[in-house]
Amino acid sequence: MDRLTQELFAEIQSDQVPYEDLYETLLQYYTTPINLNLATREELRALLLLSENQITTLLRHRETNGELLSVYELQSIEGYDLRTINRILPFVSVLSSSANGSRGSLWQRIAAEDNNALYLRYERVLQERQGYTPPTIFQGRPTTRYLGSPDKMLIRYRVSHSKDFSLGFSMEKDAGEQLTWNPKNGQFGADYVSAHFLLQERGRLKALALGDYQLQFGQGLLLSSGLGVGKGAETITTLRRSSVGVRAYSSLLENTFFRGGAATVQVAPTVQATAFASHKNVDANLQQSIDSLAQFDEFTSGLLYTGFHRTASELANRHELAETIGGGNVGYTSRNGNLALGATGVFTHYGTPLLKRAEPYNRFEFSGKENLAVGLHYSYVWRNLLLFGETARTTGGGLGTVNGLLASLGPTVDAALLVRHYDPTFHTLYGNAFSENTRNINETGVYLGLKIRPVAKWEISAYYDQFRFPWLRYRASAPTDGHDALVRLAYTPSKTSVLYVQLRQRLKPRDLPSGDEVRPVPLPGEQLRQSILFYYNTAASANLGLRTRVQASRLRDDTGLAWRAGYVLAQDVGYQVNRTLKLTARYSLFDADDYDTRQYVYEQDVLLAVSLPALYGQGTRIYGIAEIRVNRAITLWLRYAETRYRNQQTVGTGLEEITGPLRGEVKAQMRVKF
Repeated sequence: MDRLTQELFAEIQSDQVPYEDLYETLLQYYTTPINLNLATREELRALLLLSENQITTLLRHRETNGELLSVYELQSIEGYDLRTINRILPFVSVLSSSANGSRGSLWQRIAAEDNNALYLRYERVLQERQGYTPPTIFQGRPTTRYLGSPDKMLIRYRVSHSKDFSLGFSMEKDAGEQLTWNPKNGQFGADYVSAHFLLQERGRLKALALGDYQLQFGQGLLLSSGLGVGKGAETITTLRRSSVGVRAYSSLLENTFFRGGAATVQVAPTVQATAFASHKNVDANLQQSIDSLAQFDEFTSGLLYTGFHRTASELANRHELAETIGGGNVGYTSRNGNLALGATGVFTHYGTPLLKRAEPYNRFEFSGKENLAVGLHYSYVWRNLLLFGETARTTGGGLGTVNGLLASLGPTVDAALLVRHYDPTFHTLYGNAFSENTRNINETGVYLGLKIRPVAKWEISAYYDQFRFPWLRYRASAPTDGHDALVRLAYTPSKTSVLYVQLRQRLKPRDLPSGDEVRPVPLPGEQLRQSILFYYNTAASANLGLRTRVQASRLRDDTGLAWRAGYVLAQDVGYQVNRTLKLTARYSLFDADDYDTRQYVYEQDVLLAVSLPALYGQGTRIYGIAEIRVNRAITLWLRYAETRYRNQQTVGTGLEEITGPLRGEVKAQMRVKF
């Protein structure tokens, strides 16, 4: 699984994408693999690894020859080469279609399930940060400090079986947060508490979720879970989204889920209907406004998404806004699965009106207490073509639409086209369709993707994305346009090795500094970023794995200014000492001129955790992980990581500032399987 995660996360230059949610999805497929004898077209799409032609040939093979007897039978199916089979092996299984029916009652199946585990995790930064020092007096008031300890702790339990059930809970305390027992205020020890129960495939009842859950329909324009990768080195299969419907939620992100209940019912052989309701309190900054006629409350800063409640001001914003959401989806799928149509409606009500700050770029942002969004989605397979899309309209008349085409032009050539348009007045609060922005608003774009396998073991991937923002954005005081392009050349000499080189160029205008004769006021300029990535992963022996990564980028804010640059050189080593001990380590060097040229590099972590530090300045970063299998039931992970900077006397800023050039972190996790 780690190799695939490395490949999907390879082109990372942002911390705005919910990678933890995506990792959680991949891990769930890893622990409860998809049964290839039962998987639908939508479920196979959700793997993000198979082309539409490969999915079609698998379904056709199943229809003609019956159930697969072994996963290696895939070698006899057209379009399944060894590289494809090796990539999907960790996430698929081949079981009889009657496997679930002979395992006893639900509670007996839960008790007998192998995928049944409790996780306990502890982590801490070793150096003292400013937020944990005693407060001082400034202008007659004590300075802000964190109210809790620097310890971060997690308790998590989950048991699940694919297409049957999922049950679990999570409790997390972030560093700086307090352990507080105050049920009236929604505090139950740990600051974040989540629980879910999901039941699937009980006759006409296809899914029933209670507690925390996610929804995904169509292309994720109105309802999207953690199945979106966006732009990256996989230029074809990750463009489309799959209508997987109701999903259990067990991630630690505190703002991407619904809380309540959802159910999907088979109302006819080709029609399913889903209804859901959610109510929870979310973080928001409440400001009291007074005019000449009345006094009223409004949230002038809108919603807050960090999930941190460490200081008095953060606690004051905790769960201040009541959010109630309801809606549903009706979907039709033809008997052969080639045509799918659906309609979605989502109604959102807030207990107090939202009102953005009076900035020009906020002119069309959502305001008020209620938002209604309705949309239609479709997908159609015709021979080697897949047509898909979704169009929606929200309160105020804002329109959003995304439509795409995937085509297998031959056994070795795949192409993609995707067109999107999101009005500045289009407001989707739980959507995450394909876009350049982090939200589906104020954007028009055209994406072209290509993947070619000219000879065995070689693959060329490329995309070009042209986008435009019709209205102003934060740090862009005029309508702007830009582009994003990527080319990757990959070579797979064996099933245990992969080598690739990747080039990317991105032009995304933003306001540049003002105050000189050339630019007396802030105006958008051309910010051009160019990057290169070299990656090599190989198994030198059955026990030894090596991974080398070199990435560099340079940035120029305008054609007349100098380039700024940053780079990272990272070497990983993994060694399986014996059946009970596995060691993993990395040593990396980095040098980035400033924060704008920072480098993100995905790191291995303890199971269920994601590490994606931003590296800038000059220094080294190292980490080591020991995975210890104590016995069949208990596994331990121990991790130490440190970043050591050169030519600076402090690390971090504000309450996170550390005196000295070193930041070290320890993490320990125990898994108990039942």
